[in-house]
Amino acid sequence: MTLELHGHLFSSYTWKALIALYANDTGFEFKQMATDRPLNEQFAGRVHPGGHIPVLVDGDAVVVEATSIVEHLAVHHPGPAALIPADPAQAVVARMMDRVFDNYVMGNMQRVVSAFFISRDKPELGLRDKPDEAEIAAGKSRLRQAYAWLEGWLSGHALPPHVSLVTCAAAPSLFYADWVEPIPADCPRVSSLRAELLALAPVRRCVEDARPYREYFPFGAPDRD
Repeated sequence: MTLELHGHLFSSYTWKALIALYANDTGFEFKQMATDRPLNEQFAGRVHPGGHIPVLVDGDAVVVEATSIVEHLAVHHPGPAALIPADPAQAVVARMMDRVFDNYVMGNMQRVVSAFFISRDKPELGLRDKPDEAEIAAGKSRLRQAYAWLEGWLSGHALPPHVSLVTCAAAPSLFYADWVEPIPADCPRVSSLRAELLALAPVRRCVEDARPYREYFPFGAPDRD
């Protein structure tokens, strides 16, 4: 049975699952979320406890949360890309860094973006007339803190080889976070990692497929990448 991935091509967390699928050339059918009706009226919104994307359907299994989708693919649809390192100690590092990128890079990037949006209860109202400037400043400050931590960590540690769970988390988070708060000059390792990730074929595919949706970025996507 063909896998189904429910998500949106501009969604950072959907990218996380797509990168894993592309890296191992895993056959699947992509189900694009409709933008003209509430998510809670669509499949992913009904089966995810928080009404979020992405959602993977694999036969009778419905897998929610992007990290769990990558873990599921590693177990049930393995390929040449070792999504989860075979060495248990390296697997711990991979899972730790997955949480770092999701919670402190992706999470703070989305904190800034969310400051521009009206409550999900009224999606038809679109963007705020005046975004929450305090929330934007706080999110950007936390992003700078995350960049500094990553720069220090990368100076003494190595990430698992690409493509791994860390790749899947780091690529979309650094891609969009740099749009929100550019990686500073004093974090060259983080900047190099972003460039390295964007050169990977599965990541480039996500970037190109998402290009038509850049107008969705609330304060304008930069003319780069």
